[in-house]
Amino acid sequence: MSVNPRTDGFVVFDHVQKTYNGEDLVVKDLDLSIAKGEFLTMLGPSGSGKTTCLMMLAGFETATKGEIFLDGQPINSVPPHKRGIGMVFQNYALFPHMSVGENLSFPLEVRGMSKDAREAKIMRALDMVQMGKFANRRPAQLSGGQQQRIALARALVFDPALVLMDEPLGALDKQLREHMQFEIKRLHDELGITVVYVTHDQGEALTMSDRIAVFNDGRIQQIAPPATLYETPENLFVASFIGENNRLEGKVEEITDGRALIRLTSGEVIAATAVNVHRKGQRTVVSIRPERIEFKPEMMSDGAHTLDATVLEVVYMGDILRARLRVAGTDEFIMKYRNTIGQTRLEPGQTVRIGWHPADARALDPI
Repeated sequence: MSVNPRTDGFVVFDHVQKTYNGEDLVVKDLDLSIAKGEFLTMLGPSGSGKTTCLMMLAGFETATKGEIFLDGQPINSVPPHKRGIGMVFQNYALFPHMSVGENLSFPLEVRGMSKDAREAKIMRALDMVQMGKFANRRPAQLSGGQQQRIALARALVFDPALVLMDEPLGALDKQLREHMQFEIKRLHDELGITVVYVTHDQGEALTMSDRIAVFNDGRIQQIAPPATLYETPENLFVASFIGENNRLEGKVEEITDGRALIRLTSGEVIAATAVNVHRKGQRTVVSIRPERIEFKPEMMSDGAHTLDATVLEVVYMGDILRARLRVAGTDEFIMKYRNTIGQTRLEPGQTVRIGWHPADARALDPI
């Protein structure tokens, strides 16, 4: 991707690299443009480079090569406190000896704001996160969820145009984490701020983001809206990291107009969208999402590929059932189906005919 750092986005990484030891690149020649008002999530495993990118944007790390631009201006040499960026961390980073109000007042005092103006902004920020009655409490008197709301309010109190969030919900329990996801997204939509969010939680990324940049080995593997990323992964890493994914290995028999015929290792021939394969004879992995699998003849769509399967395990998950099947030589083929009234329940040991539409199968990386 080629970017024009002064015109292409509100935040721009222009050929940015980062190394800590002078040899190994943690971030490799990153080009990235983020629009004003966008909620962009940097998603990836530990060590993939996502947090380093966030820290360079915040000013806590310096790019080894390349330039970062904010609203058209280069910021590599601008100290963190002069970038006007709000930050929310996983560990909240609240001052324990200060009250909630004093914690929120601190970034306003640094900016030389009058007492009256500070008080008005503090109450407005606390009301945003439904914490208006807690201004005189100390952080230790608050629950984890309440502390995270205060950390969010402190990041917003000085009306930054850009807010960075580093695993902000990682310390919360599942129910509270899901609630806070919607709260953060609500504030983003209401305030129109630009958010760059770092997480390793794929569900969190899919729920909140306008776009997701999937990182691995210091590079963006794919950047796209959540639905595009999930439905049309561009490589095996993205398909495996975003959601659950079935993998069938085989060899390309034929490619015509973006569609490949793949002879599986077990001998069956299936059709798939040719994503990263380009010629006959290439070995590849075919990716199919578990919820795209059908198992009753009346459910099978026209043109569906069908294979015999043996049910090995069925796990009840409330709204869905997750079946592990033996298919085409693998014992790790997963099918998910809805738990509805009258739905056929599969049992271990049962033999069924399963199928999927060829468009839902993607021939990804050569192997």
